Amino acid sequence: MGDKANAHPGAAGRATAADHPASVRNVVLVGHSGSGKTTLVEALALTAGAVNRAGRVEDGGTVSDYDEIEHRQQRSVQLSLVPVDWDGIKINLLDTPGYADFVGELRAGLRAADAALFVVSASDGVDGSTRMLWEECAAVGMPRAIVVTHLESARSDFEGMTAVCAQAFGGDDPDAVLPLYLPLHGAAAPDGHAPVTGLTGLLTRQLFDYSSGERKEAEPGPEQQRLIEAARNRLIEGIIAESEDETLMDRYLGGEEIDLKTLVQDLERAVARGSFFPVLAAAPAAEGARQGLGTVELLELITGGFPTPLERPAPAVTTPDGAPREVKACDPDGPLVAEVVKTASDPYVGRVSLVRVFSGTLRPDATVHVSGHGLTDRGHEDHDVDERIGALSGPFGKQQRTLTHCIAGDLASVAKLNRAETGDTLSAKDDPLLMEPWQMPDPLLPLAIEAHSKADEDKLSQGLGRLVAEDPTMRLEQNPNTHQVVLWCLGEAHADVALERLRSRYGVQVDVVPHKVSLRETFAGPSAGRGRHVKQSGGHGQFAICEIEVEPLPNGSGIEFVDKVVGGAVPRQFIPSVEKGVRAQAAKGVVAGYPLIDVRVTLTDGKAHSVDSSDAAFQTAGALALREAARDAVIHLLEPVAEVTVLVGDDYVGPVMSDLSGRRGRVVGTEQAPGGRTLVRAEVPEIEIGRYAVDLRSVSHGTARFDRSYARHEPMPQHIAERLREQDTGT
Repeated sequence: MGDKANAHPGAAGRATAADHPASVRNVVLVGHSGSGKTTLVEALALTAGAVNRAGRVEDGGTVSDYDEIEHRQQRSVQLSLVPVDWDGIKINLLDTPGYADFVGELRAGLRAADAALFVVSASDGVDGSTRMLWEECAAVGMPRAIVVTHLESARSDFEGMTAVCAQAFGGDDPDAVLPLYLPLHGAAAPDGHAPVTGLTGLLTRQLFDYSSGERKEAEPGPEQQRLIEAARNRLIEGIIAESEDETLMDRYLGGEEIDLKTLVQDLERAVARGSFFPVLAAAPAAEGARQGLGTVELLELITGGFPTPLERPAPAVTTPDGAPREVKACDPDGPLVAEVVKTASDPYVGRVSLVRVFSGTLRPDATVHVSGHGLTDRGHEDHDVDERIGALSGPFGKQQRTLTHCIAGDLASVAKLNRAETGDTLSAKDDPLLMEPWQMPDPLLPLAIEAHSKADEDKLSQGLGRLVAEDPTMRLEQNPNTHQVVLWCLGEAHADVALERLRSRYGVQVDVVPHKVSLRETFAGPSAGRGRHVKQSGGHGQFAICEIEVEPLPNGSGIEFVDKVVGGAVPRQFIPSVEKGVRAQAAKGVVAGYPLIDVRVTLTDGKAHSVDSSDAAFQTAGALALREAARDAVIHLLEPVAEVTVLVGDDYVGPVMSDLSGRRGRVVGTEQAPGGRTLVRAEVPEIEIGRYAVDLRSVSHGTARFDRSYARHEPMPQHIAERLREQDTGT
């Protein structure tokens, strides 16, 4: 592997429709922001002949990061597909954003891929979020390789970074993370930095010189052979340890020279099944060069060592009503099962869906069944509809190149699926199926918005609907208690992109307003009130008097109404009217305008008039009685308390717990978690964690994640309650 002659590059400008799953490789590039994923994708495309110089597609646009928002922010914010051909294999390169706010796009890339390429900067190292992502891939058995970039940096250290990767990713077996090549260094510059000009293949002992801009093979001298021998022996032992031939290690230790073909085959098998993780090096092509350093070796690893879609078990499939359905993995002739992994809106062709086909074959103009379930809590309605797909195309960055079909294992863009959303399943209209959804991170940063003008208000609902259809990591909430429209996002950058897309794509200008939490009121102790509603204005008057007692109840009790009237002081037919009035006033609040909860209201006495009493009069009297009881009582302002669980690296447990305490949080327990991490459980007032999604990232240096769920409402400290009342009244 990695030591074949230069393969013939794929022709530029051609949309490739794969004819068999064995000729497809789906590879997702992951790594922290700035690690060089997008640059690497363009370097691979250039080497494969898919683009011309400087990573430009033939019409002059960039291959990846083609969205206007990405240009302005100078970083990837969405999943991008760049297919290239190498040695007769179609490689679908899925470039993902490295910034944590766009982890939804990254998860979509993981769903669409069969292997992952972890991109690590030689000068920056491995951050906590990359380690967590590695563990996610390990949990599902996804094959992985590592590529070290930024070798041109003066601070780069390939050998040192290889050791860091072995420690970070190797777990109990650091010999499962080993380099396949070692860099060749040119003459040192005045500052002492020697640039990397080529690579030495450890298995073949061949040199690959990229200094001319083209990969050239050469034989190493005796000194170079001596330098690579220790690394070569370690690599061979690591490969043999993963071999299915149990005699191989004994033969090797006995002095037998294991032939190269056997080693390469065992290496490729170990990589494909996810038990060995090779480390490679890569750099973009220099000005005027055709091939970037290490790109040929990387393409050969992908085609030879990464699994085909046939080797990946399909996600669980059911009928829409939940009955399990057996579907043969990656059969082009099987029933159609495809999944929308990304949704975008094009101003000219409308909605465009990036689809991974897991079974069957997708064809243009076919009618398919679209199923979407399980995201109702994020503003997505369950739906089962038949739709006719429009054109089928192969995306290449922002370009769409016409395809005749898309078989199981491949990816394609589908136009004009007006109801399809990210995560939906496409299947045959007469055989509807539903795929098990992939795990989505919870959006935990609230963004309260209002339409900027009446014209914006008319377009806001449709714009928000399209926004959440594209991005299932975003949750749309119409809060009935605070009457706010809230977009729940993953972080500030995620929120910024959402607002920008509302403005630029859908023509909706919005204003961000302070987010409100759902406060409540309750009685601190028993009280009593009298409601008197007596009016005479000619004709029938209004007459209703009722007396009530109010007492607090345990948390979660709601409003309890009790009738203890004796002697018919309030006629039977008007007692429900009193209750209705009490409950209506409780919903409005009695002091600060927040709903009243957890009290028992007992109707004890009252008076009625044979002519002037009515349902409306007793409703009014019930409301007046509750307001009077509140005037003579201490009313507590209740705030929602969240149950928060934080998974954080052991090094940052102290700062996280200190930060939670500063938010009036109560740590209720900790427990050890795998991978040198701790799970911290705490109860924190929701008003204190509005920005916790942002702040936790800072406190933990990106190594922590958290979940939150509503626990209960409890009394707010008096000084904070007074401050809120002053804000509400404007005093």
